[in-house]
Amino acid sequence: MMKLVTWNIQWGLGCDGRIDLRRIVKTAKDLCDADVFCFQEVSRGFAAHDGDQDQPSVLAFLLPGYRAVFRPAVEKADDQGKLQVFGNMILSRLPVLEITSHMLPWPATDCRSMQRQALEVLVQAPEGAMRVITTHLEYHSEIHRKAQIERLRAIHEEGERRKAIAFEDRSDAAYRTSPQPVGTIVCGDFNLGPDEPLYRDILAPLAPEIPSFRDAWTIARGQAPHPPTAGVADFKQWPQGPHCRDYIFVTENLTGNATAVKVNVETTASDHQPLALELTATQVS
Repeated sequence: MMKLVTWNIQWGLGCDGRIDLRRIVKTAKDLCDADVFCFQEVSRGFAAHDGDQDQPSVLAFLLPGYRAVFRPAVEKADDQGKLQVFGNMILSRLPVLEITSHMLPWPATDCRSMQRQALEVLVQAPEGAMRVITTHLEYHSEIHRKAQIERLRAIHEEGERRKAIAFEDRSDAAYRTSPQPVGTIVCGDFNLGPDEPLYRDILAPLAPEIPSFRDAWTIARGQAPHPPTAGVADFKQWPQGPHCRDYIFVTENLTGNATAVKVNVETTASDHQPLALELTATQVS
């Protein structure tokens, strides 16, 4: 079995106004003793947001025994030249075989926006090598989200097509090839609802030889409505109230493995709610 948690932690800022990464980690672990934790909105150097914490280092400290992988979507320098970074983080107690940071499209539109990124790790799961990608799509622009979803689908398709290439390198050099993944998980804050066309775009079929994505919630829970993943307690940021915008998608060949999905709809440790997935270690189709 492989267990995963994804959560937009809003740099540890709870609805009570406190930044508390210990609370984040405890809440995430209480939801699921995950093999892989995927966090979005991890910050360092933006003192007004993160309280001047080195959040990647703090999260790594709070989860001993996990390989910590942080890659920024945003890198800036303040007036004194101090580096400011903001992005996604994956912590895995499964062996990490490969790491890739994908910068997503940032269209030149006249709206508030920032660079977005998808962080990918290849981990050695009981089922075999597994691709885990976590991301956080643009909030302010549907045009951006559409372009970013297209790129995520292309990243997946490129990865699947590489599996058909016969080239192998078993050396200890940079050209060394990694084990081929048996499946892919894409999770995070997609900033869109389950009734939107862009949600359906994520699930749209790819080429016949490429496994498409399925929503892990609907695999495990059928037609049950998606639980809220934002707006549960922070009504200033989310005046529309509780709603869903965070997901775990798996490739369709993992459909029989996605046996349990749950959401903590009560915590107020962030403005978002954490989601957990359990994959059984049965044979991948």
